[in-house]
Amino acid sequence: MDEKQAASQKISIFNARLGKIEEVERVIKSDAEWKKILTPEQYRVTRGRGTEQPFSGNCPLPPKGQSGLYQCVACGTDLFRYETKFESGTGWPSFWEPVSQLNIKLMADNSLGVQRTEVLCGRCDAHLGHVFDDGPLPSGKRYCINAVALKFVPTKPIKTEKAIFAAGCFWGVEAAFAQLKGVISTRAGYSGGHFKNPTYEDVRSNKTGHAECVEITYDPGQISYAKLLEFFWQIHNPTTPNRQGPDVGSQYRSVIFYHSPEQKEEAELSKKNLQGSGKFKAPIVTEIVVAGEFFPAEEYHQKYFQKQGIKPTCHIPK
Repeated sequence: MDEKQAASQKISIFNARLGKIEEVERVIKSDAEWKKILTPEQYRVTRGRGTEQPFSGNCPLPPKGQSGLYQCVACGTDLFRYETKFESGTGWPSFWEPVSQLNIKLMADNSLGVQRTEVLCGRCDAHLGHVFDDGPLPSGKRYCINAVALKFVPTKPIKTEKAIFAAGCFWGVEAAFAQLKGVISTRAGYSGGHFKNPTYEDVRSNKTGHAECVEITYDPGQISYAKLLEFFWQIHNPTTPNRQGPDVGSQYRSVIFYHSPEQKEEAELSKKNLQGSGKFKAPIVTEIVVAGEFFPAEEYHQKYFQKQGIKPTCHIPK
């Protein structure tokens, strides 16, 4: 495949400003073309896999009352939100999470005789930095990025709300909700149990009371809670107690965890209307309970199918 054919390939990139996944063309240029649009230092780092001196880069902050995105300096792809930036003391900008795993690539890097994980732009393959397993919660990751590889774009803050749903294996549930326009982010985790900080092994024992669930951060200006409820009913069978398809246990029960009286009212009305619609002959057993503490699942459970590069295979009825 030549460069022109490769450049015409469409890839999926998350547009953080619009809160949706878009199909875009890869950005591929010759060295001469990159040198025309990048400064010598930007070229050395992003195209030559260089590293800037610590504490030498300027990583702008948003004006008061605003938020912002850090984009790839080479192609403008959204990479990190200002809200995920933290001070690591290393001398390079650090983030605990990218806007989406779609927007970056991770590659093994043994260039210094030590195994590291390189972070590249998902659209133009610009070298950004490296990621390490010594960051803060909820991800535990530290994306150590060269400031010269980033450009800052201020954005107006989006008023977001949260919803938590349990509908069986959280791998498939997260993958399903993540595709919706207006869903800003998703996290697989555990809720509804009776002790703190459960692990996957704790929950799978079927003794903790927790349900595998997904926490959804969404923009109510783009998608309503009613639409999320409607989608929730579509992606699982709400009539099977403690079970979804081949997955059996209380951790796979159907639950709506509400955050406000308004969410509770909408959930109860939605359930009542669905039961009266005749779509299901058996009673709907979905629990509607107040949201307690949400515990993020281990990192390997987050965006599981996306990381594995496979299509979701959890039981989701047509």
